[in-house]
Amino acid sequence: MGRGSGFGKVILFNEHFVVHGIPGIVSAMDSAADAKVKKLDKGGIIVRDERKRAKGYAEKKKIQQKESINRMLQVMEIDPKQISLDIWLGGNLPGFSGIGASAASSVAIARAMAEEFGMNLSDERINEIAYEAEKAYAGTPSGIDNTAATFGGLIWFKKNLEGGPNTIERLSIDKPVEIILANTGVVADTKQMVLGVAERKKKYPEKYNPFFKQAEELVFEARKVLEDFDLKKVGELMNESHSLLQGIEVSCKELDYLVKLARDQGAFGAKMTGGGGGGCIVALTPGKELQETVASTIEKEGFKVLRTKVGIKKS
Repeated sequence: MGRGSGFGKVILFNEHFVVHGIPGIVSAMDSAADAKVKKLDKGGIIVRDERKRAKGYAEKKKIQQKESINRMLQVMEIDPKQISLDIWLGGNLPGFSGIGASAASSVAIARAMAEEFGMNLSDERINEIAYEAEKAYAGTPSGIDNTAATFGGLIWFKKNLEGGPNTIERLSIDKPVEIILANTGVVADTKQMVLGVAERKKKYPEKYNPFFKQAEELVFEARKVLEDFDLKKVGELMNESHSLLQGIEVSCKELDYLVKLARDQGAFGAKMTGGGGGGCIVALTPGKELQETVASTIEKEGFKVLRTKVGIKKS
């Protein structure tokens, strides 16, 4: 039996903007998807997804999950018509939109399949396979989710729009920092959100181009204050980032409500994270006490919350 795991991720700065070649900053979380893969004599491909998840997540993602596994098998040169597999998914990363659950599961499955089929694959190759799998969920993914899921840590990411290698730089901070992720309960379609931004940017360049310029300026400042470990300023820039994402119309009333709730409870900063249109917010809550204050208040409002940390490195 092959085993594998992949980190959940949180995009701290520039989701959506990264698709268009602007740098982004992403961090792995102290939460991961785990997978086990076992070859069977017959029965086709069976997926047993036992992750905790938002209501409706599994149903909406099931077709995409099937496509992603087929894409992985093809790029690994395994004929899905010639094999039968039992694939189990679990771990402490819930199936929420916006926290890289699909990328984490893709990395976990790729690693487990490689082990089961006796393939000695590098992290770089696992990352390439997971990127192919992510196309099922995101259409034309930036590559930022699967990179964080594979390598962990804090990453500066820039997509190469010419088709060459993406820029991936490891950033370092003094120590992992507590955050919370709060789920709106709305399952988002990342593929449609990405397409929507591209269409609106092309149709309304005079409105959208300034947001993209501001996002590029902001991310360079964010890199500096993260490396300086100036968490108050990091939080302020997260708030600005959310405003830019509202500007390109990927937030929603549920996300905005949770962002305000987290800030009102003392979070250093809060913003939507991921594709938008639902999914999750991330709030910067350094220290266990602040993390618990923000988390418990949001839970009392009936929302699911994940307490975790950013800056977690691959062991």
